[in-house]
Amino acid sequence: MKASISSNGDFLKIAFFFLFVAFTFFFVGKHFSDSSSQQLIFFSATTAAASTTTTAEVTISPNFNQFFNVAALIEAQTPKTNPSQQPPPPPPPPELLDTIKRFGILNDNGTMSDDFEIGHFEEGLPEDWGNDTVVEDSVSAPRIAVSKFGMCPRGMSEHIPCLDNAGAIRRLKSTQRGENFERHCPEEGKRLNCLVPPPKGYRPPIPWPRSRDEVWYNNVPHTRLVEDKGGQNWITRGKDKFRFPGGGTQFIHGADQYLDHISEMVPDIKFGQNIRVALDVGCGVASFGAYLLSRNVITMSVAPKDVHENQIQFALERGVPAMVAAYATKRLLYPSQAFDLIHCSRCRINWTRDDGILLLEVNRMLRAGGYFVWAAQPVYKHEEVLEEQWKEMLNLTTRLCWKLLKKDGYVAIWQKPSENSCYLNREARTQPPLCDQSDDPDNVWYVNLKPCISQLPENGYGANVARWPVRLHTPPDRLQSIKFDAFISRNELFRAESKYWHEIIGGYVRALRWKKMRLRNVMDMRAGFGGFAAALIDQSMDSWVMNVVPISGPNTLPVIYDRGLIGVMHDWCEPFDTYPRTYDLLHAANLLSVEKKRCNLSSIMLEMDRILRPGGRAYIRDTLAIMDELIEIGKAMGWQVSLRDTAEGPHASYRVLVCDKHLR
Repeated sequence: MKASISSNGDFLKIAFFFLFVAFTFFFVGKHFSDSSSQQLIFFSATTAAASTTTTAEVTISPNFNQFFNVAALIEAQTPKTNPSQQPPPPPPPPELLDTIKRFGILNDNGTMSDDFEIGHFEEGLPEDWGNDTVVEDSVSAPRIAVSKFGMCPRGMSEHIPCLDNAGAIRRLKSTQRGENFERHCPEEGKRLNCLVPPPKGYRPPIPWPRSRDEVWYNNVPHTRLVEDKGGQNWITRGKDKFRFPGGGTQFIHGADQYLDHISEMVPDIKFGQNIRVALDVGCGVASFGAYLLSRNVITMSVAPKDVHENQIQFALERGVPAMVAAYATKRLLYPSQAFDLIHCSRCRINWTRDDGILLLEVNRMLRAGGYFVWAAQPVYKHEEVLEEQWKEMLNLTTRLCWKLLKKDGYVAIWQKPSENSCYLNREARTQPPLCDQSDDPDNVWYVNLKPCISQLPENGYGANVARWPVRLHTPPDRLQSIKFDAFISRNELFRAESKYWHEIIGGYVRALRWKKMRLRNVMDMRAGFGGFAAALIDQSMDSWVMNVVPISGPNTLPVIYDRGLIGVMHDWCEPFDTYPRTYDLLHAANLLSVEKKRCNLSSIMLEMDRILRPGGRAYIRDTLAIMDELIEIGKAMGWQVSLRDTAEGPHASYRVLVCDKHLR
């Protein structure tokens, strides 16, 4: 009995103890619930059983099944501020520093390397190597309205704006040195704002190669050359055509026989091998260049717009590379060491005037080891005045360190030295002097002629070009001297551009049937390294390309000439020096979005219309951001325009605008 009572008493003590503990926890929980302290929503605890094993349990929070305004709780814990005081502004972000875009190929170690092969790459990548900025089309721009352009007067059918600026020419202080044949562009606000019409009876040009020998009379309706030069086998007129027998003033028996004569005089002159790029000065109707084409030589034929009017227009109508240019007071728009051979046949230029400043310009453009061919009366006639002119020419060329290789009949051929040793070993005070080291012989845009000898690079750049056709795809040494931010990777950049355009042109040929189109005279308006022109050659297109290098980007002209192509420097804010209706295809890749920052797009497009033949086509590859404006301008000029995706698809930021010009 006692044992039972004792047991019951122990039970009561234990129960009382647990009741006390429970009351204590309740009191503590109640205290914190009524206070301003933060409340526990739920928590975990551990309890010890009578045994030695410890187990984890979930203990019910005193706030179980209750709801709280958490925002109010947070606000209650936030220090109070004066409503009139504004919170301090956030610290400004770190200043974004201008960065320089580097063109480089990085290897696995993070250093530049050119020891790898080009693999597959995305379209659009290589063509961004220049100073272009891709504009995202995130906000739709307001629609652009362009009023329809009217036709210019019929009398402007052969208008060249920078060469026909009569007002500027009248204001010249002197025309003694041919200043009136140089560029004098109209001022802003007085530029062409209409569509240059074709002459009456204009017809689609005769296709190449027939055009080498005949063109439509109505396309170039001028008979002055027939009257002046018909007896020299330049040009004759039939009923509705002009015909070109292939002769010239000094080669009346034909250009082919004349070219054979030059090769026989100097056997080292191998047309189509070491002679790939030539310049014909005072070219007439460009028969010299026309017949060199069949020998794999491309010739830049140049002449001023002088009394022998329209000679360059005849050349371009024939499908021969040519442009209007004059030896006067400014450098020609071609780089140093551009031409393997320079030719002058009765070109009406006094080479010895002003102590030979014009021949010094020839020397600048002539490649190291290149040839100067002069066919003129002083070479073979024995009249006193002409003999004196020959002596002056011999004296000047000797001071230029040129070597007279051969004089035969009416032709004399000199060779330029391959390095500077002769220049440096001349007697003191020999004239003309060497140019200062600070002179850049490739700086040609509105640069005056220099009365000095341009020195050759000590590293041999420009002299060591491969023979044709290997040089077309061989990265030249002068690639390393182009002024843009790329070093070791330049060769890969060169190859990448070539591969890119090879694939693009291959697509055009297959999908758009370019070989069935009449594409003879082609202009690449932003040529880069000349990859577009090289791709046309790879595709065996029967065309030639004028590679234009805009002044707004790096001067890549030396590279273009070193790979056996031709080109010219130009500012697209101004008109180009050619006649209207001279190109079958204009190609502008990433040009207009760049030039829009400096020029009026309507002015550029009107110039494109002026030089594009009726039936010709323009391909404009550029950012989507400017396409609406280009489309409206194109329609205002009467072009048929269509916008196409690139191979990147419809979501890319680039498009191709295809424009067709029809006969008006």
